[in-house]
Amino acid sequence: MEIAETYLKGCFVITPKMHKDERGYFLETFNEKIFFKTTGIKNKFVQDNLSKSSKGVLRGLHFQKGNTAQAKLVQVISGKVLDVCVDLRKDSPTFGKHFSILLDCVKKQQLYVPRGFAHGFIVLENNTVFSYKCDNYYDKSSESGIIFNDKFLNIDWGFSEDKMIVSEKDKNLLTFKSLFKC
Repeated sequence: MEIAETYLKGCFVITPKMHKDERGYFLETFNEKIFFKTTGIKNKFVQDNLSKSSKGVLRGLHFQKGNTAQAKLVQVISGKVLDVCVDLRKDSPTFGKHFSILLDCVKKQQLYVPRGFAHGFIVLENNTVFSYKCDNYYDKSSESGIIFNDKFLNIDWGFSEDKMIVSEKDKNLLTFKSLFKC
């Protein structure tokens, strides 16, 4: 398993070693000892979620505030997404910066998104199944988000906005500057 930190401190790309033969393949998607030894981060995942989406679906940019903030370990089970996370930690030198990565079912890479980040993705293939493990339980009362087309963040989703499928909730999220008064 290879674990590489992105330019956003605490955000890691995990590439598992795949063992293939005539039967198929085997890979270890997470190993707490290796993850802790490499990153110094100790997580206990308490919730595991799946979503299935069509091409063009955009989910995010979501986060939870306060005591219910979540770290996530995300991966694509089938299909492909452009996955994006945004650093919301005011004391971070990368506050307001984002990282994006193509995640698919071929490479089997994962993204570790630490607490204090917004997270979202756009689906690039039909019938994409997306998995995310969380280290804290979902709490609707602490949920928040940033509008996906925020001009300040300037995220290139690689997809025409008129072809995106975005929920009403996500269309009405606030801008980064209005959330953080900057």
